[in-house]
Amino acid sequence: QVQLVESGGGLVQPGGSLRLSCAASGSVLSIDDMKWFRQAPGKEREVVATITSGGGTMYADSAKGRFTISRDNVKSTAYLQMNSLKPEDTAIYYCNALVKVRGLLPRYYWGKGTLVTVSS
Repeated sequence: QVQLVESGGGLVQPGGSLRLSCAASGSVLSIDDMKWFRQAPGKEREVVATITSGGGTMYADSAKGRFTISRDNVKSTAYLQMNSLKPEDTAIYYCNALVKVRGLLPRYYWGKGTLVTVSS
């Protein structure tokens, strides 16, 4: 059993910053890609940023230059530093990770999400 728990969401003014965390726990043997997705009201879930096990990163165009994804492999935790936030960044942010559990094939797990609201 693997759990992903996001934290760090909240209400922030436009131009402000937040740092999201995603901690994996349970029977984790290793973690490959870790991703942040978001889903705004009435919209489809979209990928925001990806980080590989080796530290390679990819970003959605909407996140480039403002968001930074990172990870701490010892803590099995991914982070999303979000700067220069805009009202259109308002969404529930979800963590997704490809996790290897002993004796099983790797599979993707999801967290339950953390709400980010950007408003004055």
